[in-house]
Amino acid sequence: MPDPDTGNAATQGLSYYPWWLDNLAADATLEGAAMNGTARGAEAVRAIVVKARELYEFQDFGFTGDFGDDGFLEIYDASVQGEPLKVVVTVVRNAAGQAQDLAVLHRPRTALLRFSRLMHEKFAGTPLAEHFLADEAGR
Repeated sequence: MPDPDTGNAATQGLSYYPWWLDNLAADATLEGAAMNGTARGAEAVRAIVVKARELYEFQDFGFTGDFGDDGFLEIYDASVQGEPLKVVVTVVRNAAGQAQDLAVLHRPRTALLRFSRLMHEKFAGTPLAEHFLADEAGR
């Protein structure tokens, strides 16, 4: 199987581990279509990504690799509670090569909303819960 960081990625399951997850800048940020606001700091970003990966029933990667001078891209299909998702993750590296700014796009909207509510449940009682939808009305 090709190395997932070469841009020649083969289909991979949940065994794929993003290099950037252990190489986050201390002031890393994460934004996403399923999120309210911006998560700030390596600890918060790592916690959200780890919980999100726990929700995925699978990840089927179409591409992982560098783009531009300081970017990294992941494109994959996933499923949460049987509902299919298409996901695009962009990672921008800082001058030290650390993951600085991350953005995640989930689609379609119905799956994105379900994902956001499930993330809210995972973080209930913590400050990170505020980044996700609490109920059907989008609060």
